[in-house]
Amino acid sequence: MSEKMGTRRAEAVGRVTDGAGRTEGAGCAEGGVGKARGTAIGPRPAPESAPAPSTESPNTITRRGALKVIAAGAALGATVPACAPGDSGGAGADDAHTELSGFDPLPPRNPLAAGTPTDPDMLAPIVPWEMVLTDEEMRLVADLADVIIPADDRSPAASAVGVPDYINEFVSAPTNTEQLTQLRGGLAWLNRTAGDRFGAADFPTLTAARKHEICDEIRFEPDAPADLKPQARFFDAFRDMCSTGFWTTEEGMRDLGYMGNVPLPSFDGPPPEVLEQLGLAGEDLV
Repeated sequence: MSEKMGTRRAEAVGRVTDGAGRTEGAGCAEGGVGKARGTAIGPRPAPESAPAPSTESPNTITRRGALKVIAAGAALGATVPACAPGDSGGAGADDAHTELSGFDPLPPRNPLAAGTPTDPDMLAPIVPWEMVLTDEEMRLVADLADVIIPADDRSPAASAVGVPDYINEFVSAPTNTEQLTQLRGGLAWLNRTAGDRFGAADFPTLTAARKHEICDEIRFEPDAPADLKPQARFFDAFRDMCSTGFWTTEEGMRDLGYMGNVPLPSFDGPPPEVLEQLGLAGEDLV
């Protein structure tokens, strides 16, 4: 058994050099792709009685030489001082860092601590694309968002916490053209249905009851009429964007009773009622 395994491994990792000095089959898994890639490519090797003529170019770099070049480049990069774009550093920055971090002396600089030109600035975020929804479309987005998440005694309406702006930013992204097309089609359908069914100028001018009547027809695709399946998919996607935009705000998290992202002076373990519900005792957590 060990002899067969040894032969198989030799076949898997064996290198065969082609006419350009490249190697094939090196580093593959045992017994599979490595053996297939280890077939000869280029001129067949000369018989053992005569040494095979060298086909390597004088400029060919060996694998060992390539690894040396990579290692040397990495070592050189680690010695280059780094500054944030447009920042020359200086003693003032070091003094502030010492005061804030408590390190004195400061630990060695991390070349990537300042980030790179492509890193997003999470303290002062910007959106690199233009918003595409019109004022009239934004008015309709805000109205439909408030139909889905209206104000109540626990939290404000969706439009009051920036949900329409979130939806506009999302569908305006260059990668979300399909979502933008779906959104605009759905909004146009709402306005058209409001006019055809109730003679209204547009959807936002309807009473709350009539808005609900239209939305109830498309609120769940499996229950929607066959001719309203696309509108139901629009409503589902809009409801998802609305929910995401709302419950990721501070007001939305309070509405859920979410207690995360809050520093605690100590952690005394899960509440007793949670342990009871899970059927656990204190000793089960040790």
